[in-house]
Amino acid sequence: MMGGMDMSKMYDMSKMFDMSKMMGGMDMSKMYDMSNMFDMSKMMGGMDMSNMYDLSKMMGDYKMPIMPDMEVIYSLQRKNMEAMSAMSQASYESMMALWRRQADSFRQIIEDMMQMMQAVMASPTPEAKAIKQAEASKAAMDKYIANLRDASETLAKCNTQAMETVGVRVNESLNEMCGMVKNVASRAA
Repeated sequence: MMGGMDMSKMYDMSKMFDMSKMMGGMDMSKMYDMSNMFDMSKMMGGMDMSNMYDLSKMMGDYKMPIMPDMEVIYSLQRKNMEAMSAMSQASYESMMALWRRQADSFRQIIEDMMQMMQAVMASPTPEAKAIKQAEASKAAMDKYIANLRDASETLAKCNTQAMETVGVRVNESLNEMCGMVKNVASRAA
């Protein structure tokens, strides 16, 4: 209590933002009633929409196209899936070969480093150690660059093969689709 005042009543915020009192007793639930907002009969002024669009008159001259044989479509998609599967398998095998080659390369680098360390340590003078280390570093760098070049060529070959496979299948698929459409058009005539 502060000077005889009850502080709990002084800061009672529950009635401070009473919207019904702020809006003069207006019922807010009716103010935002959207149920009748998009009533088309009221928007069109009571116009009868049932006779406006007679679909039988509009579509009277339209002829339904002959549908292609679904077995042809299934066959086409099956060939597409087989081509994608073959491409995925070839890509997987190429990547596995690359990873094996990289693992062998890493193993060889470790072995070369061990031999270099032994050769450097066995050198009798500091000058001989420096020469051995420089020679070994140059040889290691040459191998590393050769391995990178090999990996790059392998990836390029893999990508080229994959794109050729996809390109061939896309061309075949488009030719088959054209043939299918021509077949349907000839049946319709």
